[in-house]
Amino acid sequence: MIQKVYNFRVGLGQPKFHRKSIRLDGYDYSSTGAYFVTLVAFQRQCLFGEIVDDQMILSSIGKIVHEEWFSSLNIRKEIRLASEDFVVMPNHIHGVVQIVEGEIVGAHGMRPSHENQGGRRPPLQRPPRSLSSFIAGFKSSVTKRAMARDDTISGSIWQRNYYEHIIRDEREWNRIRAYIQTNPINWTRDEENPNK
Repeated sequence: MIQKVYNFRVGLGQPKFHRKSIRLDGYDYSSTGAYFVTLVAFQRQCLFGEIVDDQMILSSIGKIVHEEWFSSLNIRKEIRLASEDFVVMPNHIHGVVQIVEGEIVGAHGMRPSHENQGGRRPPLQRPPRSLSSFIAGFKSSVTKRAMARDDTISGSIWQRNYYEHIIRDEREWNRIRAYIQTNPINWTRDEENPNK
């Protein structure tokens, strides 16, 4: 099973779980490789559908999410996506994004040091052909289509960040695939389930 990393915040009412970024400092996320990602709906709202008899039934927004994930293949030639590595859940998605092209900068996808920049980091920006660029484009296209379809949506339907995990080998990828495929069956125990 995939280990999830959470921040625990106690406030009024139920405790809230928020995924914490565990991105590797200095890692080039445009490197060739496979990445397991989880994106969560804003305030964990169940916008994408519901689980009925252990099956995910997509809402109109859930259908947009599914369509936009795979239409990304027409826009971004550097990625590969597979239906067995993707699931839309009531308030989140899990998927594997494989980056198959792109310049690898340094060994093992590590960026060179910042010595040539006087020790300063460059300003924050999304590198083209990177995981963050793909996620930003995907989130944006889903939000625009959802807003065009439903006038009650006035802002992004996504939480600001996302969880990612670099897949190290085929055995790990198979475990992740099994986790993704069984996610609807395990909805009652899912950390993202607001009724848990």
